[in-house]
Amino acid sequence: MPNVVNIKSEPKIISDLDKNFRPASLENRRFLKSVDDSGEGIPLMIGLERNDGLISIYHTRVFSDKSKNFNLNYTYIERLVKTLLWIRGGWRVIIGGSKKIGDYIKAAYSDGGVREFDARFMGKVYEKPFTVDVVDYNKMPSEKEDSKAIGRHTDGCRIGFDAGGSDRKVSSVIEGEVVFSEETIWHPKLHSDPKYHYNEIMASIKAAASHMPRVDAIGVSSAGIIVDNKVKVSSLFIKVPEDLFEKKVKDIYINISKEMGGIPLEVANDGDVTALAGSMELGDNRVLGIAMGTSEAGGYVDANGNITGWLNELAFVPVDYNPRSMIDEWSGDFGCGVKYFSQDAVIKLVPFAGISLDEALSPAEKLKIVQDMMSKGDMRAVKIFETIGYYLGYTTAHYADFYDFRHILVLGRVMSGEGGNIIAKAAQKVLKAEFPELEERIKIHLPDESKRRIGQSVAAASLPEIDNKNKSRQRQKSEN
Repeated sequence: MPNVVNIKSEPKIISDLDKNFRPASLENRRFLKSVDDSGEGIPLMIGLERNDGLISIYHTRVFSDKSKNFNLNYTYIERLVKTLLWIRGGWRVIIGGSKKIGDYIKAAYSDGGVREFDARFMGKVYEKPFTVDVVDYNKMPSEKEDSKAIGRHTDGCRIGFDAGGSDRKVSSVIEGEVVFSEETIWHPKLHSDPKYHYNEIMASIKAAASHMPRVDAIGVSSAGIIVDNKVKVSSLFIKVPEDLFEKKVKDIYINISKEMGGIPLEVANDGDVTALAGSMELGDNRVLGIAMGTSEAGGYVDANGNITGWLNELAFVPVDYNPRSMIDEWSGDFGCGVKYFSQDAVIKLVPFAGISLDEALSPAEKLKIVQDMMSKGDMRAVKIFETIGYYLGYTTAHYADFYDFRHILVLGRVMSGEGGNIIAKAAQKVLKAEFPELEERIKIHLPDESKRRIGQSVAAASLPEIDNKNKSRQRQKSEN
C-alpha cells in the first residue's frame, strides 16, 4: 500500500492530559479545505449496502489521481470508510470514482489488510461475504434508506432491562410510572458459561416482576448488535465459545420471555434506546444518544422520531487521528471512540493526571474511585472529566457530518455525578470556540442524576407493543 501522509490540524483547546489529540472533525475539515483550495478536487461517492438491499450513499471530494497531493487522500478515505461502516453498517462497500482509491480500500479490507477485523465483523453481522466494489462515479446505485418507529408505549405493567458491561439495571413501570428500579454489578465479560448470563438476567427480571401485579411485556436495552430480538454480536458474551453462543446466547432474551409466559418482548441496541430516552424526555426528535459506560453506545432518532436501521456502533468510529493514540484491544485499531467515551477513557487519563490506582481493581472500581475524588473537589479528577468533555466537543462536530441532530443526550456510568456536568460544559466550550455554527443549533443534555443511570431501562420498558388480547390474558393470569 502507498505511504499514508496526513494533514495535521491544531485544536484551539488542548488538554494537558492529552496534548497529541488530533480530532477527526478538524482533520477532515482541513483536508476538504485543502482539496477545495487546490483546484484539483474531484467528487467521490461511497455506498454501503446492508440488510434487505438498503443502501446508504455518502458524497465527498478528494484530490484527483493526477494531483501531486493524491497521497493525502489515503488517510482521509480509510478513516472515512471505517467511520461510515460502523455508523451505517454494511456487508458491501461501493467506491464510485477513483479506481486507485477503490483499490486501496479493497486491499485494506482484504485478508491480511489493515481493516481485516472490520471486514470479518461486518460479514458476520450481515451473514454475507464482505466485499468492496469499485465503479464509475456515474454508475453508483441509488440510495435506499428506511426507518421505523420505536417504543414510546406506556400502557400496562412493563419491565425494562438494560444490560451493560459492568452493571445491569432493571425497572418496573406501571402505566408509565416507575415503581421500582435496581442496579446490580455483574461481570458478563469474564464468564464463558452462558448459564451465568441467563441466571443473572432472569434474577433482575424476577426482581422487577415482584413489584407488579402482573407482567404484560419486557423491553431490553442490550449492548451489541440486535436483529429480530436475537443477539448477533455482543461484547457482553465475549468469553462464550462460538458454538455455545449459537445455541444459548443468540436467543437468550427470547428464551427468557418464554420462561416468563411468552409475553411480548422487544430487544434493541442500547444506543438506540439512549436516543429514544432522550427523545421521550425532551419531547423532540433529531436526537443522538451516547451512553458512556463499559464502552460507548450510540443511537439516533431521526426527524420523524424513528430509528434508521443503521449500526450506530460509535465505539469503533475513529475520533482521534493520532496514530500513537491508545489501541482498542478488540479491533486492533487506534483512536476509536471506546477509548474516549467510556470508563476506559477515565482509566487511560489517570496516570497523566498524576493519580495512582491499584491495578487489581476492576475498571468499574477504578472509575468509582476517580468519581469519589471528583466529588471531593480533587483537581486531578476534574482535569480527567474536563478532557473527556473536550473529546466530546470535537467529536460532536464529527458526528454532525454523518447525523442530522440538534440534541445530544449523554448518559451512562461515566456521566454520573459532578463529572458529567463538567464533561457537558467542556464540550459546549469546544463547540463555541471551534464550531460556532454548530454551537447555535446543537445542545448537549444530561438527564437528572437518577435517569443518567437508569434512564435506559425505563425507556426500554416502552419498547414492546401490547395488544389488548395479551393484556387481558396477563391480567387473568395475575388474578388467578
